[in-house]
Amino acid sequence: MRIRADCTQAAVVRPGDVGFLPSPMPGVERIMLDRVDGEVARATSLVRYAPERRFAKHVQGGGEECRILGGVFSDETGDPPTGTSVRNPIGSRHAPSSDGGRTTLVKLHAFSPDNRRAVVVDTRRPAFMPARWPGSASLALHVFGTERTEPVRLAPGAREPLHGHDGGEACLVLDGELADDEERHPAGTGSRRPVGSPHATFRAQGCLRWRKTGHLVGRPDGSGHRADRTRTSAADA
Repeated sequence: MRIRADCTQAAVVRPGDVGFLPSPMPGVERIMLDRVDGEVARATSLVRYAPERRFAKHVQGGGEECRILGGVFSDETGDPPTGTSVRNPIGSRHAPSSDGGRTTLVKLHAFSPDNRRAVVVDTRRPAFMPARWPGSASLALHVFGTERTEPVRLAPGAREPLHGHDGGEACLVLDGELADDEERHPAGTGSRRPVGSPHATFRAQGCLRWRKTGHLVGRPDGSGHRADRTRTSAADA
């Protein structure tokens, strides 16, 4: 299965472009933003879990990064609420559940096998720090080599001048809107920009977005690091 799999090309998926579809796991639906391979895949998805879903303990064969967009995610580490970012490294094990249902942004098989740090951060609590441009603030969740994962907040009227990312960029607009003279990225928009591609200047109408940069180096098809791709549960979608 190949969905927006060529990471040398830009991709944008706005709300309404595609809908949630059933996964092989009952009670789990997803919007596949990009995907390479079958049910064990390098993938970026919006995943929606029905209430009272529980899953057997499984190994994260290629690692998992997720942002809880709605509901509560429960496993051995606790019950992280909406707004929490979770990173389960390659080889970690968990048995997730969701009593009330949840919606999550999930990236699978997207980082180095040498990167074994687990992360659980409730991003509603720590203070954002001033970032690169006036009116911009961010919260570094995880940094390893060229890779960086962070929520970025832009104040109303803030601008990001023309720039690029040496290692590419993937974003999900969580709240508000990014816009310029050619494009609008409302809340719920997922996007990817390839290595070195310039951004058009954005005007923020007040915006919060999840962003991962630096992870597309050397990955024309997005397959990245070839860790064990046989053991990730379909529950992770």
